[in-house]
Amino acid sequence: MKLAKMPKEQLELYSYIDLSKMILLEEKKPLNTPTMFKKICDLLNLSENAYAEKIGDYYTSLTTDKDFVLIDDGKWDLRDHHPVKVVLDEEEIEEESLEDEIEEEEVIEEEETNEITEDDLDDDDIDEEDTGDLTIIDEEELED
Repeated sequence: MKLAKMPKEQLELYSYIDLSKMILLEEKKPLNTPTMFKKICDLLNLSENAYAEKIGDYYTSLTTDKDFVLIDDGKWDLRDHHPVKVVLDEEEIEEESLEDEIEEEEVIEEEETNEITEDDLDDDDIDEEDTGDLTIIDEEELED
């Protein structure tokens, strides 16, 4: 049903955002903020004073609603009418893969530096009391 043919009582049940969606669907073209809100005010028989008082809040509602997209020419349209294209520049891809390689190298270097070897231990680091229960075994004994 066309918005112009709907009774005012029924139109008043819709939010401004809902009415905006219906207007954009009906018009089948993007509209700027003042034009869309003027159409809403005309449908609801709102005064020029009400238009001036509420247009700022209306604009804020459009910017925060995920169903609308602001097009380059300053007009609003439904996001569904504009598919999202993801374009990656070859340089960006190369930079990302280079950053990934650097991060992997840093992780490997960090893991290598966390290993403790016999050379890392000084005789001063070992207390006699702590080693009383320990037994030293050769590598041959470990293989058996």
